[in-house]
Amino acid sequence: MKKYKVLPVVLAAFCTVLVSFFVFSFIDSNASGGTNPVNEQESNSEENNSEKSNSEENTNSKGSAGNSDISNNVQNNVNGNKADVSNDVENNVTGENADISNTIDNNLTNSNDNQIENNVTNNVEVNVNVNVENNISNNTEGSSSSSENGNNDGKDENKNDENKNNDEKNKGNNEDKGNGKNEEEGNNNKEEDRIVWGVDSASLTTEEMISCVGDNFGSPEIWGRYLGEKEGVSKGLTSDEIELLHSNDIKILLIWNHFVDARGYENGQKQAQDAIKMAQELGVPEGVAIFADIEPDYPVDSEFIRGWFEIMNESPYPPGVYGVFDAEQELYAAHEQAGKDNGDLLGNTYVWTAAPNIGVTTQKEAPEYKPEAPDNALIGGWQYGLDAQACNIDTNLFHSDVLDVVW
Repeated sequence: MKKYKVLPVVLAAFCTVLVSFFVFSFIDSNASGGTNPVNEQESNSEENNSEKSNSEENTNSKGSAGNSDISNNVQNNVNGNKADVSNDVENNVTGENADISNTIDNNLTNSNDNQIENNVTNNVEVNVNVNVENNISNNTEGSSSSSENGNNDGKDENKNDENKNNDEKNKGNNEDKGNGKNEEEGNNNKEEDRIVWGVDSASLTTEEMISCVGDNFGSPEIWGRYLGEKEGVSKGLTSDEIELLHSNDIKILLIWNHFVDARGYENGQKQAQDAIKMAQELGVPEGVAIFADIEPDYPVDSEFIRGWFEIMNESPYPPGVYGVFDAEQELYAAHEQAGKDNGDLLGNTYVWTAAPNIGVTTQKEAPEYKPEAPDNALIGGWQYGLDAQACNIDTNLFHSDVLDVVW
């Protein structure tokens, strides 16, 4: 009987010890924080069809310990006359590891006036690894669209403004105690058009000449110079000038002025052939445009322009025409007619116009870019100021597209 009385006591003691062991293990596990990471995921996906506006805002946050896996998906499908879409996504994450994926997809059809604004903000404080991926896609079908995408990952901010379609992907990786590395992949946004300031001169370019322009006017990105010397009119570009201008990060625009009569198809062809020959002798690389200088007192007709274009367009050098493209000038009408006679001419001939004449200015005081030229002409630049009293230059504004066809 004594043996049976002792057995319940032993079993009770054993159970007490076992329960205590599990209780203390559970308490210790919760106190250690990161050993049992908690994964939170907040996904917000909404699809809207509206004729007015859509706005979607998501805010996701993760606690101070463990891993975070966050995915936000926003989709707006709008079919109507006008669409105003605003999407705001904000993620606030602290912890050890984080994987964040934000996707915004806006599809707008049959809209004439679209306003799209997308903002993604990721505030991340992570000790080990963070992977952030932002995908923003704006697909619009309409006559007028304006889109603004803002991405803010940690302390980095990227903003791109572009009309029509905008596809953007930013991927950021932060490793080792919060040290960040940010990489951009698959960004198809074309750099926005810009206007650059430049000069042209009939004089030789020297160190003193460049200093004179810098001291009195500004820092030109483009410098117009002449192929070959025309006695009493212009000095021809030399190898020393080329080296000097390039060493000062200045690109060279090439001008051909070895004629005083801009009439006749064969004359236009011959001038183009001579210009090509001289450019090759000087070592001008392929893809550099040459501008035929048609002064306002030269007689001109459409056949000359067509002859110049058709030879130059088959050469390594794109065609260009300089002159006063005022609507009352013969050059204006001749260029329009040449475009009618050859359907490829207007879209493939760079126009450097001297109309209107505003007057010489410094770079900082340059006027708003408003050149005059025939409709549908490929306007490359505007010589808005003639015959500066200092430095013997003219002042110009050029469209950034011209940077692709200068030397």
